[in-house]
Amino acid sequence: MRLSQEFYLQDALTAAQDLIGKILVRKIAGSKVKVRIVETEAYCGINDKASHAYNNKRSKRNETMFKQGGIAYIYLIYGIHNLFNVVVGSEGDPQAVLIRAVEPLNSLEFIKKNRKIKSSEPLHLNQNQDLHQKRY
Repeated sequence: MRLSQEFYLQDALTAAQDLIGKILVRKIAGSKVKVRIVETEAYCGINDKASHAYNNKRSKRNETMFKQGGIAYIYLIYGIHNLFNVVVGSEGDPQAVLIRAVEPLNSLEFIKKNRKIKSSEPLHLNQNQDLHQKRY
């Protein structure tokens, strides 16, 4: 079930909690890859020192955060990792939720191949979590 537009108009703290357990689906190469969101992080606007929009800073990179909720804010970090955020809240109020960790629900071999992980290696949610540990 798709989330309604109203879902994305809530504040980042609420949305971060509400996104836990939701399923993300991505169509890749004719397949649907499904993952469950198990960890999020809220960025609460211009007063949040960890936010790219802190102190109302606007740039080409973070302009997406200032749009109405319901769109993706994806950026490259350390030159190698793309971080996926969900923009939430009203236009002009730059809030977003970082999707920090997911649990694969299908297509595990495809995910490993896409992440350049050898098939025999375990897949981790993050550096410290085993795939089978649930965090919600």
